[in-house]
Amino acid sequence: MSDVPLTRAGLPSAEPAPAALIRNESGIARDRDPSEPPEELELEAAIARNVRRLRQQMGLTVADMAVRVGISKAMMSKIENAQTSCSLSTLAMLARGLDVPVTSLLRGAETERPASYVQAGQGTPIVRHGSRAGHEYHQLGALRGEHKRLECLHVTLTSKSQEYPLFQHPGTEFLYMLEGEMDYAHSRAVYRLRPGDSLVIDGEGAHGPVDLVEVPIRFLSVIAFPDASV
Repeated sequence: MSDVPLTRAGLPSAEPAPAALIRNESGIARDRDPSEPPEELELEAAIARNVRRLRQQMGLTVADMAVRVGISKAMMSKIENAQTSCSLSTLAMLARGLDVPVTSLLRGAETERPASYVQAGQGTPIVRHGSRAGHEYHQLGALRGEHKRLECLHVTLTSKSQEYPLFQHPGTEFLYMLEGEMDYAHSRAVYRLRPGDSLVIDGEGAHGPVDLVEVPIRFLSVIAFPDASV
């Protein structure tokens, strides 16, 4: 079986150009000195998020906002990317330029952000279609955020079978092979997955293992469900 999906003409499908990471385009990233408390990053990130949102609401560019506040464009950019700590005087200047109270620039800094931590071997066993002899599913964590639900599974397949489950669900699924070897079907394509291989699929396409080539097989499954399904 080919590891690469083919077009209807029998030719290898073209690989898409690498896409920029969404988290890099819509978020922020910065270096942290080991001695710097992580809590300070939360404060700077909140200021960055609020300043950017308020500036965009006013329809101003970074350069326009810098002139309005009375700081350099470079400094304005660093503030919006949480790459600098604002002094009290700079916060006051930003608040005047944005015509808001200083407290508005700090909004969200104290918001607790959810996380799910599971120690090795402590994942919660779950029962789903496919939970049969030799097929084990352990939930490693789940977050229900503002826009979607994220579910993380550790799957172990130890026994071959005459039939295998096929899944279909809303959202996007990420598979990462840890051990073993299997042929995994999605829609009209079949992929040979070995340790270190990964596969990202549209969950609406029928998918699941079609042949357990080398057992035991262990892989991670991470599913991001869309708003409408949660």
